[in-house]
Amino acid sequence: MAEARLDTLAGCELVIGAYPRFRYNALGGSARGDVGLAPDGFQKVRFPADTVMIPDLNWRTTRFLGLPLPPGLSIAIHPEILTGHVERNTGQVDLQFRSRFRFRLGALGGMSITAPDLVVDTKLTTEAIQSTRHRVQGQRLDQSSRGVLVGAALIEPTGAAWLDGFLGLPDEALAVLECRLGI
Repeated sequence: MAEARLDTLAGCELVIGAYPRFRYNALGGSARGDVGLAPDGFQKVRFPADTVMIPDLNWRTTRFLGLPLPPGLSIAIHPEILTGHVERNTGQVDLQFRSRFRFRLGALGGMSITAPDLVVDTKLTTEAIQSTRHRVQGQRLDQSSRGVLVGAALIEPTGAAWLDGFLGLPDEALAVLECRLGI
């Protein structure tokens, strides 16, 4: 069985609700998985959750309205599912992605506040997507195996009234993931 490797790159973006886009440098993230053949000519890819590492959104990696996130604020990404298919001849990729986004706000004295997880469940694709809020085009893998995956997801309320109110949940989120996918 062949091996697949997904590397996240610098030109990523995230949007939640009506907020402006976050610019996100995910350089250094990676996933290792396996590849199998599907009857339709596509290659199935599966990245076990324990092999997927995506850098946190924090003051080093993320800019909002041109400014870095405040120090002490971080959002950790805990992937649960990353699986789908690749069509090598055309560069088309479709991956089911489910992850928990965990907000943490560091405070003085070593104390921190952690919010309930935001659950993101979406199809990341190199094709065009259109949702209630977003219309965006992905980019198929090129000769160097680089591409852009896009996906929109409905984010359900977390149950924490302060967070749900701040983010306007339920609402949509958008992910734009610049990556390299090698098989």
